[in-house]
This record gives sequence, structure tokens and C-alpha cells, in this order.
Amino acid sequence: MRVIGPEGDQLGVMTRDEALEKARESGLDLVEVAPTEKPPVCRVMDFGKFKYQQKKRLNKGQTHHSKNKEIRLRPKIGDHDFMTKANHARHFLKDRDKVICSVIFRGRENAHVEEGFKVVKRLIVELEDVAKVEQDPSMQGRRIVMILAPK
Repeated sequence: MRVIGPEGDQLGVMTRDEALEKARESGLDLVEVAPTEKPPVCRVMDFGKFKYQQKKRLNKGQTHHSKNKEIRLRPKIGDHDFMTKANHARHFLKDRDKVICSVIFRGRENAHVEEGFKVVKRLIVELEDVAKVEQDPSMQGRRIVMILAPK
């Protein structure tokens, strides 16, 4: 079998026992890299390190694509409902997604827009450890819209 050294240098053609002895001398493994060749090609390498680098190379191509998630609030939302929505937003932010927060007004609630801004400020304070404000709260028709991005 043809043997390649740990630095990539050719050690020549030798028997299996000789190749194993060379690998043991250097404290590494003998790995068959091309079994179908004539003669078969083996390499002296650290097999654990090789498997780790292969796995790392395989996982390198996977990146998270950020999505926009939305939570909808009302100006007169209850404390427990607010905390549930905030925890959903926290979960989205930890998954590296952006969160669009909407406070929706209906009917006479439009006369009390300041209540909606209070809810938004409360949400910002609640999530300040995991989020930063990407788009400040602004009125868009009958709703206040704000975008939070993960820190």
C-alpha cells in the first residue's frame, strides 16, 4: 500500500505492518483514504481530529435566516396576558428572530393612544436584556408598530 505521512509527504509503498509501525512511531492512526486504487492509499493522521474537522466543515454551511415574528397587544391588556406575550417575544428573540410588536386600537380606544405607548415602553423595559429597538414605536393608522431585534 502507498503511505502518505502526517505532513502530506510520500513515504512510499510498503506493507501493512510497516505502515502500522510508522503510524505507531509518530503516535497517530493509519487511515485508508483510497481503497479502490492500485495500490491502496493510506495516510498517517490523527483520526479523531480528522472526524472533528469533517463534522465542523459539514455544519459550517448551516446559518440561521432571521424571520419576522409578530406579537399583537391591546392598550388595556392584563398583566398575565402581557407577560405571556413578552415571554413569547423573548423566545423568538433567543431564536435570533426579529419581533414586530403591534398595539391595536379599536373604537373609542383611539382617543387614548398614550395607553398604547405605555404598553410599548413596558415591553421595551421587559425585554431590554435580550433585545434592542430597531424601529422606534410609531403610529401607523389604528396601530402602534415597533420592531425589536436580538442583541
